[in-house]
Amino acid sequence: MLLKLLHYLILLQMFFILSKTLHFLLMPLLWVLVLLLLAIFLKSPRKKKVCLAAGAGLLLLLSNPFLANEAWRAWEVEATPVSEINNYDAALILTGVTGYREDLPDRILTHKGADRFLHPLQLYRMNKVNLFVVTGGNSSVLLDNIPEAEQIERILLMGGVPEEDILTESNSRNTRENALHTAELLKKHPEWKRLLLVTSAFHMRRSLACFQKAGVEVTPFSTDFYASPRRFTPDETIIPDAGAFSGWHLLIHEIAGYLIYKILGYC
Repeated sequence: MLLKLLHYLILLQMFFILSKTLHFLLMPLLWVLVLLLLAIFLKSPRKKKVCLAAGAGLLLLLSNPFLANEAWRAWEVEATPVSEINNYDAALILTGVTGYREDLPDRILTHKGADRFLHPLQLYRMNKVNLFVVTGGNSSVLLDNIPEAEQIERILLMGGVPEEDILTESNSRNTRENALHTAELLKKHPEWKRLLLVTSAFHMRRSLACFQKAGVEVTPFSTDFYASPRRFTPDETIIPDAGAFSGWHLLIHEIAGYLIYKILGYC
C-alpha cells in the first residue's frame, strides 16, 4: 500500500513538472527565437532564408490582433447572462488567479482572472447561489505557498461572506484533480443538486469535460474573457500587437492541455 502511494506521488510530481515544461516549449516567442537563431548560425544560405522567412512570418501572424481575437472567439465558452442564473446550491470556483509573496504575507495578490471569484460573489449577493466550493492547491513546484483555495477563501471572508458558506479543497494541482477531489467532497453533500462551475472562458472546455468525467453534473458559467467583439479599426486588424502575441501562448497551451487530457482519458 505504501509503495503504491509512493508510486502515485512520484507520477503526480512528474506530471506536474511535465506540465510546466510543456508550458515553456509551447511558447511562440521561443519558436521565433529558435528560427531567427537558426537563420544566423546555419551554414546553408537556402536554410538561412527559409528560417528567417518562417520566423518573420510567424511573428507577423501571431502579433495580428484580429486573428488572435478570432481564435479566442472560436475557443472560449460564451458568457451566460446573469439574469439566466438562479437558485444554484453552490458555485464551484476553480483557482489559478491568485499569487503569494513571502515578503508580503499580509495580503493576497490577484492576477487577471479574478473574475473567477468576483462574479460568483456578485451572484451570491444577488441570492442566485447559496455558497462557494473553492478548489485548488499549491501551483508551485518548489515553494510551499498557501494553497490557492485558502487564498480565495480569505478574500471572500474579507468581502463579508460567512465562513460557513465557503468550503475549500486545497489538494488539487491540476484541472483533473479539481474535478476528482471536488466530486469526493460533494459526496458528503448529496442535497446540493444544482451546481455552477466557474472558471475562465478559455479554461471552461477542459474543466467542464473533467467534471463530467468525474460524474459531477454542472452548469458552466464562464468568466475572464480574452475575446472581444469584432472591430475593424486599424489598431485591431492590421497593426501588430504584443498582447496578441503573448495571448497565443496561453491559448496554445490550453488547447494542448485539452488534447492531452483527451488522450489520457481525463476528460
